Amino acid sequence: MIRSPYLLSLLYVICVCVSSEAAAPSFRNDVMAVVSKAGCNLGTCHGNARGKGGFQLSLRGQDPNGDYDVLTRDWLSRRTNVSEPDRSLLLLKPTMQLAHEGGQRFTRDSQEYAILRDWIAAGMPKDTESTPQLTSLDVAPQRVILEAPNWNVELKVYGNLSDGKRRPLNGLAVYKIGQPIAKVSHDGLVHGESAGETVVLVRYLDQQVPVRLAFIPQRDNFTWNGPTPANVVDQQVFAKLQELKLQPAALADDVTFIRRSTLDIIGRIPSAEEAQQFLNDKSADKRARWIDQLLERPEFADWWALKWADMLRLEEKTLDAKGAGDFHAWLRDAMSTGQPLDQLVHDLITSRGSTYSEPASNFYRALRDPFTRSEAVGQLFLGVRLQCSKCHNHPFDRWTQDDYYAWGNVFARVDYKILENERRDTNDKHEFSGEQIVFMKDNGDVDDPRTGQPRTPKLLGEAAPELVKNRDRLVQLADWLTSANNDRFAEMLVNRIWRHLMGRGLVEPVDDFRATNPASHPELLLTLSQELRSSGFDLRHMVRLIANSKTYQLSGQPATGQPEDDINYSHAHVQRLSAEQLADALADVTGVAVPYRDFPKGTRAVELPGVGAMLRRRGGPAAGDEWLRVFGRPPRLQSCECERTEETTLTQAFQLLSSELIQQLTADPQNTAAKLAKKEPADQAITDLYWTTVSRRPGDQELAKLTEYVRSHEDTTVALQDVLWSLVTSHEFLLRR
Repeated sequence: MIRSPYLLSLLYVICVCVSSEAAAPSFRNDVMAVVSKAGCNLGTCHGNARGKGGFQLSLRGQDPNGDYDVLTRDWLSRRTNVSEPDRSLLLLKPTMQLAHEGGQRFTRDSQEYAILRDWIAAGMPKDTESTPQLTSLDVAPQRVILEAPNWNVELKVYGNLSDGKRRPLNGLAVYKIGQPIAKVSHDGLVHGESAGETVVLVRYLDQQVPVRLAFIPQRDNFTWNGPTPANVVDQQVFAKLQELKLQPAALADDVTFIRRSTLDIIGRIPSAEEAQQFLNDKSADKRARWIDQLLERPEFADWWALKWADMLRLEEKTLDAKGAGDFHAWLRDAMSTGQPLDQLVHDLITSRGSTYSEPASNFYRALRDPFTRSEAVGQLFLGVRLQCSKCHNHPFDRWTQDDYYAWGNVFARVDYKILENERRDTNDKHEFSGEQIVFMKDNGDVDDPRTGQPRTPKLLGEAAPELVKNRDRLVQLADWLTSANNDRFAEMLVNRIWRHLMGRGLVEPVDDFRATNPASHPELLLTLSQELRSSGFDLRHMVRLIANSKTYQLSGQPATGQPEDDINYSHAHVQRLSAEQLADALADVTGVAVPYRDFPKGTRAVELPGVGAMLRRRGGPAAGDEWLRVFGRPPRLQSCECERTEETTLTQAFQLLSSELIQQLTADPQNTAAKLAKKEPADQAITDLYWTTVSRRPGDQELAKLTEYVRSHEDTTVALQDVLWSLVTSHEFLLRR
């Protein structure tokens, strides 16, 4: 006779499992879904790195085998009671029959309760190899536009299993809203609460599908009156605006267009002569011809090299002054000669050799370990932010820790020969001064800290080819990255170009591509990426296409009566000039060179190779260097354009009013105001200042008042300087409209 209570309990479990295994809920497909639905495995609860109350689950169910052991074996199986399932802590706490810090997660009459109870009563069976697996998730609709007052939509969620069956999952799917302009019920009924666009992420186990929703006010009398499309950009942008019943702004006037296009394409303001000639030109194609002229100017290469330098960590502390200068010159030459962007990236990825004689190798000089390299390449050229996957599976994307360490191992064999290092701070391991050789070792891998063993190196994505074992990993990576089959690479390049011209990416942030952050215009992103490929990855071709669109040329003032729209390009994005644009514009309008430490007089801000990281050791920053810092020049310590800031600050206002740079420019006896005071009557001098600063003629009232002011002043030079500085500090000068 069996007398041991433990053996009796075990015998009971075995009997229950045998008798009810077929009817028992699946642990992976059902129980794990309940745990996720209840929010138990989130980072704020038991999915935390240390768990809660001694109970720790894997984050968002990334380790079902480990979670099974925790639920059934941990703490002597105290959380489950197969003899009396309703007395299990796993049921008592989330229903608040016992005190629970996380509050009530479901009720006793819910589907969640029934699944957990039935599984416990069946003896907590573990899935077998024959248990069907979830293969994909279907959600309908995936995109819908709802017009008030009908702001309700019911999502239908189905799971496809490996045995060919299809299950309705509305009650157990997890719904997460993006922008808080709507609410989602337990079973997937969405109710809009305010106008706007958002994404609902529908998740079940490891599958997730984004649903794009737009809630628009009632506009029964809407009649489209937008301009005739000029190209494919307008066709797709205007089509969405019509769906949303949004009127586009009017086309920008010629003054706005010439300033905007010149700033966006070559990084500087037009000269007075250029502005006058453009406004006097009455031909219908003058905007297209002006764009073509800008694309051929040498400043184009300076401006776009600056953008790439921001992304590639081009700064002097790690690269040293010569390395930074050589790397910048290499980038500028690529922009000047029109090197295809895919070839430029291929050269960066495969670069090696001396950081002095092979400038592209400085790309790796700034990325000193395998995971810094893998994170940088993923973010720069694939729009993948992998940092979260270092410690756990990505909470908002498909990338796992396995992906992270396999991808990191692709970059494990990059190494350095430091021929010399004459750094001044011997305690700073990030400072280098001297030539280095970047090379690829024949062997060597990095370990996955979870196993202590290296993972097989693998490219990102299910469709990526396997790496050939004895071939150079970086060459294989570059070939795959820039291949015709890699849609994401072309989309990333297009998205960056679009953002530089439009002020906002089709995907925003510009380097954060994921299902939960879809493009505002996915069809347009695809079309433009195909256009980039067909052009041979020609930067100028893409700039020309976008700049010639009516979408690009819309006014920054929204159409009358239209609601605020930040993401659909119904009007131009108004933004402050960048630090370099402002510094160069000041030099242009005052006629006085802005000084920069260690660079010859007349050097423009966009021509500077680095960011002045080591200036305080060489006599301190010059007035121009300090100006660039205050107005948001990035330190270039991350592989991301996010370091550059467009925000306005009180310090910037003081810089405009009384900084060292302003004092130098106004005190120069050869500045623009001083020259005009000597040779022009007041009204003509004022007119010249308007053309020089804001690219237009002054209005009659403006001219009359300012002329009276100048003539009444004892010192004409000082009076004209006042006029000049009132223009320089105006929104018309400081903003790209």
